[in-house]
Amino acid sequence: MSEVIYQYDGTLDGFLCCVYESYVYKESPAAFCCDEDPLSLYEVRTIITQPAYSQRVSRGIESRSTKALAVVRRGFLTCLADKELCLFAFIRKLLAEGAGFMRDLSDPVCYPLYRAIRHMNGELEKLRGFVRFSDYGGVLGAEIEPKNRVLPLLRGHFCQRYANEKFFIYDRTNRELLLYADGRSRITQVEGFQPVLPESEELYFRALWKRFFQSVTIQERENPRCQNTFLPKRYRGTMTEFLPLEYEKERGAQMPSLPGASG
Repeated sequence: MSEVIYQYDGTLDGFLCCVYESYVYKESPAAFCCDEDPLSLYEVRTIITQPAYSQRVSRGIESRSTKALAVVRRGFLTCLADKELCLFAFIRKLLAEGAGFMRDLSDPVCYPLYRAIRHMNGELEKLRGFVRFSDYGGVLGAEIEPKNRVLPLLRGHFCQRYANEKFFIYDRTNRELLLYADGRSRITQVEGFQPVLPESEELYFRALWKRFFQSVTIQERENPRCQNTFLPKRYRGTMTEFLPLEYEKERGAQMPSLPGASG
């Protein structure tokens, strides 16, 4: 097999099309990239996303193991370094040998994926409780800073929980915005998103929440080490109780219009 760099659109369907192309042309990708103009010593092949090809690969994976397809879908959302190469090795072994190797948790192909998925699952569990919404003129809004692409997995939880509301959740890390209104939701890429400044009523409720947080704290029994275990510091940058009341103003917030949630 000749070695090439596969350039694709960064979506799961695009990655599965890369897998399809590698078998068709008998190529072994040295790397995967989403850059528009990659610099490489290898040949760069641009892979066009075609749903028919990605569905064919999905069906091939599912025919071997439904669990394997779930691993591929979840693994693609993780922050695992070189996740495409890890997933490609996993799929190639699955198609060649069947799903038996997946029972060995120490298998060199499975282990990095399973570990990355466990890390993402832990992050999901925390974010379900740590997301803090604010009222922006009748629209609920929140920001998060996850390590993994968790919005597609948080989508169902919050859309069901706030089914009668209009809300957005912005992922600062991956620059993704989840919008929900009138029973419909969408996840879209957004550059430089910043919510409007909160109104006085929102600041009042933030102050109440901070006061409640402080009042239930027993200073004599404070245990920072235990608190860091259950509420890691990296989550506190978007949690109301740990932020100044006029946090957005301190960040020099602008006031762009919020993208619509239609479509």
